Amino acid sequence: MIFETLSEKKSVRPPRQPDAGGDARTNIDNNTVGADVGALKPAHRYDKHIWGAYIMLCLISIVELYSASSREISATNIYAPLLRHMMHLGIGFFIIISLQRIHYRKFYFATPWIVLISILAMVYTLINGEYVNGARRSFSIIIMSVQPAEFLKFSAVLLVAYILCRSSKSVDPKMERWLVIVCAGFIGLFGGMLFSQGLTNTLLLMAISMSMMLVAAVKVKRLAVIIMIFGILGGLGYMYKKATLDDKPDTEMVAGAPATAVESKSSNRAGVWESRLTNFLRFDKYNDKINDKNAQEQYSYIAQAHGGVIGVGLGNSRETSRLSLAFSDYIYAIIIEESGLIGGLFVMLLYLWLMARAATLAYRCNLVYPALLMIGMAVYIGFQAIFHMAIVTGAFPVSGQPLPLISKGGTSILVTSVAFGVMLSVSRHALQRGNRKQIREDISSLPENLQALNPSQN
Repeated sequence: MIFETLSEKKSVRPPRQPDAGGDARTNIDNNTVGADVGALKPAHRYDKHIWGAYIMLCLISIVELYSASSREISATNIYAPLLRHMMHLGIGFFIIISLQRIHYRKFYFATPWIVLISILAMVYTLINGEYVNGARRSFSIIIMSVQPAEFLKFSAVLLVAYILCRSSKSVDPKMERWLVIVCAGFIGLFGGMLFSQGLTNTLLLMAISMSMMLVAAVKVKRLAVIIMIFGILGGLGYMYKKATLDDKPDTEMVAGAPATAVESKSSNRAGVWESRLTNFLRFDKYNDKINDKNAQEQYSYIAQAHGGVIGVGLGNSRETSRLSLAFSDYIYAIIIEESGLIGGLFVMLLYLWLMARAATLAYRCNLVYPALLMIGMAVYIGFQAIFHMAIVTGAFPVSGQPLPLISKGGTSILVTSVAFGVMLSVSRHALQRGNRKQIREDISSLPENLQALNPSQN
């Protein structure tokens, strides 16, 4: 098994200079890791910035989800959609509290199982899943609908960190090349499975993976080759779908509502992608007459224009009654309508703040594995938010993408909560700030595969 093979190989550290060499513990003595190592103390507190971003996003989510769920309100219980959403947030909060206490090294040992389960769930969905808007995207467990695409993107972060945690400047160049090839192969496999459902998740996976590879100090030339190969494979996949378009005519959403299972079974995503891309490239798309195919985006544009600079006030949204997916794929439009441009920028800055803080913490990590975990989880959340906001505002072709923690959706909220828990675990256990002896003791307690130093500190 590939995971066992990678775990059994030993790290080789070529000398960079006459007095360098040995393992990570020796390097602590020879080089300064982080800022002022001797004056540092062990970190046992959780990062307040990450907690602050999480709490703010949850508060915004509760307020805006209530406003955006007017189409789901029943006469018997007007708070039912909000209560379900708060239940998901509550489960997510419990997950974060639990995971932040776990040492990050346990995620390393759990990665093969998480990846295997995610792949099996995705394969099952592609074969026997429920149709949602033109593709098999989910399956049901008891009363919950599961979307494996979210688990697959999350497991991709764990897998890239698992493989490349030794792909720093301290390993043999031949081993580094092998690790990068294996990593690219898994990313291609995951991207191929996501490609069958939609293009946005595939692009999101690539953006997350490439960001982590940069942190792992993978050479830019190799990244360029990987991107070129993926681009060629994606083009061939699109051409294949395009060639079968005549046999499987595409269907879009009717009056802004998700396509039914019967409609979706005859759909071909290539036609949908082409029409959306063509519409995106038009400069006058904001002035189109509303019809069955463009209702969602047009009502979204109207909501944002109605909000103006300061918004119409919380709970005063007008377009939520006409925007059928206001509580999920278009909730950012409702945020702008109610709180204006100011509120929209504030939400965007929360996600940017989270990524910036994660980048700072990743730089301060002594070892490369926790640094990869930190930056990977942050870009998984942040890039998804950026994609959502770009789609809603018309800066990116139309596609379904939830706004992390804010949009309605049990799978998205739970997986995002796990990502927050992993970041908090790293912030507590990886930022060891003590003397050289304490740092050496902490490193020696880790498996040998996790002892590679963070290349950004060298």
